[in-house]
Amino acid sequence: MIKKSPLRLLIATRNPGKLKEFKQFLSGLPLQLLSLRDFPGFTETEEPYQTFAENARHKAISALRATGLISLGDDSGLEVDALKGAPGIFSARFAGQGAGDEKNNQKLLELLKDTPAEKRTARFVCVLALALSESEVRLVEGEARGLILFEPRGEKGFGYDPVFYDPRLDQTFAELEAEEKLKVSHRGDALGKLRPMVEELARTRTGTG
Repeated sequence: MIKKSPLRLLIATRNPGKLKEFKQFLSGLPLQLLSLRDFPGFTETEEPYQTFAENARHKAISALRATGLISLGDDSGLEVDALKGAPGIFSARFAGQGAGDEKNNQKLLELLKDTPAEKRTARFVCVLALALSESEVRLVEGEARGLILFEPRGEKGFGYDPVFYDPRLDQTFAELEAEEKLKVSHRGDALGKLRPMVEELARTRTGTG
């Protein structure tokens, strides 16, 4: 009997929180999931563009070029209506390069300190880019809408999860278990749209050996 090897798919991130969510959502598929942590010589790609889609595409193609593997790039962030869409593409470095989650959240709450509860509407956005080749890149977008609280709540998740409140659940994303969060999050929304594409790839491009 010919043994089939699983499709190798590179997740173009070193972020452990993101990687955990990708692995959880894509579990059960015949995949060998790799990340940039498996390629220590490859420097994580910068985000030079002005949209989530362009940055996600750039990450995916850069990873594919460097490794030859089908690659999945992600760019995501928080858009706050009262801040005219900020922090947006600068979400990860809102308080400065390398500032970290806590300082980013502190800056956000400081900017919104005089904004009333009903005006603190926001959405998380996630764009995923699946690069099959440099000329064939598939894009999907997901979102999650909610409110920004006046102070953090919850110890789970990462990024802006402690201040992002989902009124439907009466919880922040940082109060949700990982499986619950994936059902309602921007990344879960995008991955739900992406999964059929990955399933098809796993079925048609699985190698033998």
